[in-house]
Amino acid sequence: MTNKFKLSKWQLFAWSTGLILSAPLFFLLFESLQGSSEVFSHLWDTVLWDYITNTVLLVLGVCVLSCAIALPLGWLTAYCSFPGKKQFEWALMLPLAMPTYIIAYVYTDLLDYAGPVQIALREWFGWQSPNDYWFFDIRTLPGAIVMIALVLYPYLFLIFKTALREQSFKLVQASQLMGLSPWQSFFKVSLVLSRGAVVAALALISMETMADFATVSYFAVSTLTTAVYDTWFGYYSLTAAAKISGVMLLLLFLALMAERFSRRNQAVFERQSSVNSESLYVLKGKSAWLATAFCSFILLIAFVIPIAVLINYAITYFDKAWNVEFFSYAWQSLKVAGVVSLITITLSIFVVFYQRVAKQTYPLIPGRLASTGYALPGTVLAIAVLLPLTLLENTINTALEPYNLDIGLLLTGSILTIIIAYIVRFYAIAHGAIESSFLRISPSLDMASQSMGKSQGQTLRLVHLPLLRRGLLTAALLVFIECMKELPAALLLRPFNFESLATHVFQYVSDEQLELASISALFIVIVGFIPLYFINRSMEQRS
Repeated sequence: MTNKFKLSKWQLFAWSTGLILSAPLFFLLFESLQGSSEVFSHLWDTVLWDYITNTVLLVLGVCVLSCAIALPLGWLTAYCSFPGKKQFEWALMLPLAMPTYIIAYVYTDLLDYAGPVQIALREWFGWQSPNDYWFFDIRTLPGAIVMIALVLYPYLFLIFKTALREQSFKLVQASQLMGLSPWQSFFKVSLVLSRGAVVAALALISMETMADFATVSYFAVSTLTTAVYDTWFGYYSLTAAAKISGVMLLLLFLALMAERFSRRNQAVFERQSSVNSESLYVLKGKSAWLATAFCSFILLIAFVIPIAVLINYAITYFDKAWNVEFFSYAWQSLKVAGVVSLITITLSIFVVFYQRVAKQTYPLIPGRLASTGYALPGTVLAIAVLLPLTLLENTINTALEPYNLDIGLLLTGSILTIIIAYIVRFYAIAHGAIESSFLRISPSLDMASQSMGKSQGQTLRLVHLPLLRRGLLTAALLVFIECMKELPAALLLRPFNFESLATHVFQYVSDEQLELASISALFIVIVGFIPLYFINRSMEQRS
């Protein structure tokens, strides 16, 4: 068996994976370009522009608020020494484990007219009715911006902090010698050098914000994501929903192109020097405690208060929340997440290995094609996956008609649909983590294995996989947690006999009864701690 034939097997597998996982996107684009739809025309003439405006304002608002939160936090933890810094470096990432709809419900319950905050204010000041005072309404577009930003800011915090630590501290010290204050140095040196990382993080936050369905639905804020859901289930028009999805993809494409354009002429080559970052700014007195207070405040409102409320709900309503349904839904969620994690990791290993051994032109294309699903919001993904599966299902049933056979809704009406959708959406996470781990393996090991007469498959099994264990575990955990938290795709694609923890919790949130699903919500949050712990440990070991 020649080496050329062996390479062709990797090539065939990689290109097949890339084409299959990107097929839903192309089917969606094709469907969105089909003839006119009366439902879509009606929406275009009436409310669609309001949906687009709300979506743009939501994305911009979340990005601005995330910057206001994450940039100071990243700078403080990267360059400054103050009380509690070591604890805040990992604790400020914890809000990522909190689904946005849970934090939205918690603050709605706390801040509504019948909530404890307004009740306490009326008792303290003697107010008798809403006419006696003004209090902001959290169930609005600004309220949704705050809730989503409190969950997504850790993306920017983590990326910006890492970018700062990769910069040369000599530049910051030079700015100090030139008489710049810490804030002037931050804006004129650190932020400028980290611009590419900041824009990339904001692009990720924009995609996650546009994909959010639960919070905007709970707050009754009409966005393109809710429009897809309402069009599908309200008007039963898959074509109109596909066209709205096409509008969302256009906005995502413009955001990504803007991110690439902003970095077209940017290149930073100087890396971190051996200077200890803690020696840059040692905060003392009032400055030190202000830094600690700011970090504590963000951690308090983004994580401590919501988790405390959930724990209180779980204790108070334990008898109702701890039931057979919880175990059934938890098992179904764990089962799907485990299968998807295993499949995405396996696919990613072979595709990334092909990139490593390929000598043909453009070996990165299959992986990039396979990763396109991550840019699809959950509601859009559901439609994109249904289109090819429905066509395949109808084709099989038509072919089986002469034999009086019928597979029914085996593909579109079973748990298999959700598994396929999750693989399409979360493959990119596994691919990115494994690709990063592969890059740290020296090519000399491949050559040494080849000189010992080992085949490419043996090299992968005996050399690469043992060295990839940490990267594989991280990738599997990240995919696993994303599957546990995924809501829109599960809501749209679940069969009649399937309920995940995410859909179970959201139904109770929609009914204003999160207390009865508090244990399920806590389980989702606690499971979300696992990848954050491993990521933090990995970063500490690298540093």
